[in-house]
Amino acid sequence: MKHFSHEKISKLEHLYKINLINSCSGFKSANLIGTKSGDGIENVAIFSSVTHVGSDPPLLGVFMRPTTVTRNTYDNIKETGFYTLNHVHESIISEAHHTSAKYDKQISEFDVTSLKAEYKLGINVPFVATTPLQMLMEFIEEYHIKSNGTILVIGKIKHLYIQDHLLETDGFVNLSKAQVVTINGLDGYAIPELKERHPYQRPKTNLNTH
Repeated sequence: MKHFSHEKISKLEHLYKINLINSCSGFKSANLIGTKSGDGIENVAIFSSVTHVGSDPPLLGVFMRPTTVTRNTYDNIKETGFYTLNHVHESIISEAHHTSAKYDKQISEFDVTSLKAEYKLGINVPFVATTPLQMLMEFIEEYHIKSNGTILVIGKIKHLYIQDHLLETDGFVNLSKAQVVTINGLDGYAIPELKERHPYQRPKTNLNTH
């Protein structure tokens, strides 16, 4: 088994290091975050750092890079207070990945890819059309991570849209039915397949304790 000490990791070539560390945490979600600036410019960008925070109230977090350079998604969220989360599926992988390119704030990624903006219920923030699960999020709070300058943005789910065939009778969302993708590292995309579900686990009562 290959071994990397902290000291060895710190001396690795830059690209090798970021590929290694971004991959070793495991498979991550693939979400397109849709925003709009105060002057009406649409923005959409791919993120692999969305995480569950709590169910009641329904909160999700997303880690964002330091604001030492312009971060259009973060700036738009702080400016308007709202954003959308849209699951990436197999047929839009290439176009979704291209939204990681650093375009000027005045250029919308919807204009340079085949991704299409979609608006619902008079909500003035773009969803991504054809995505099987979409959420309107409201900015709640943020936490600045002192050790590396990243920012954890916490948002509340205000509206949740799920394709009918994905929703099970117990509320479980079967994402594999929609070929929703996951990200391995920075640029590896995989299509997970649901193998099995297990019931809520309770402690065994017949343990041999001697």
